Amino acid sequence: MTTTAAISQASTRLRRAAAYRAPCPPVRDLLGDTDVDLAYQVQVASARQHVRQGHRRVGRKIGLTSTAVQRQLGVDQPDFGVLFDDMLVPAGGVVPRDRLLQPKVEAEVAFWLGADLTGELTVDGVRAAIRGACAAIEIVDSRIAGWDISIVDTIADNASSGMFVLSDRTVALSGLELAAVTMTLSVNGEPTSQGTGRDCLGDPLLAVLWLARTAVERGDPLRAGEIVLSGALGPMTAVRPGDVASAQISGLGPIGVNFEGEAQ
Repeated sequence: MTTTAAISQASTRLRRAAAYRAPCPPVRDLLGDTDVDLAYQVQVASARQHVRQGHRRVGRKIGLTSTAVQRQLGVDQPDFGVLFDDMLVPAGGVVPRDRLLQPKVEAEVAFWLGADLTGELTVDGVRAAIRGACAAIEIVDSRIAGWDISIVDTIADNASSGMFVLSDRTVALSGLELAAVTMTLSVNGEPTSQGTGRDCLGDPLLAVLWLARTAVERGDPLRAGEIVLSGALGPMTAVRPGDVASAQISGLGPIGVNFEGEAQ
């Protein structure tokens, strides 16, 4: 099979799984177990198709920044995906039941970029380019049955992106020590996950620096106005129809989202 055919078949398999709400087999049979670059080409092909359908890219997400999440999924490196306008759920809003297949939630710090991130990048430069931070809940999802994923599968599947929720409160970074923030994630009022900023590659700013450098290397730098979800601060938690997920991140405040219940 040619590389072009492998990319096309993997992208089609994943997009059909989403469209028909029927999880599919892994795509590593088409891409191999370790070809990260090929997996990102699948991600790009699917993203271009989404744009052609009228959706707008609004940012990026960093995945697999927490060692706890890496252990949950059996991978050993971070990855990234693309955020689109139709993935955003208002804080306190309702996640439609028919948008997701196998959802899980994780709490993290989100950043709003006020400047492009290009050239020689440092953590100080990243901090200066950020115009504010807020609490976020990422709703991760997998089009692959049973979350049977390798690093190649999750990258090709847009880093297992689903939807995301941003707090209405944006906080300036001055005086905010991101590595020291604490997080508690709850489902239906019961705590299910805890962590700190240090659980996100040592510091959420370091995660953004990793993404910014990786994006430059791939010829698609982070731009002013984009949202960056910097990665989970603790283990992810599965959710079901009718659940309520909420999180508290110190210095950034609370955030919550509701999941539509089963049809009557």
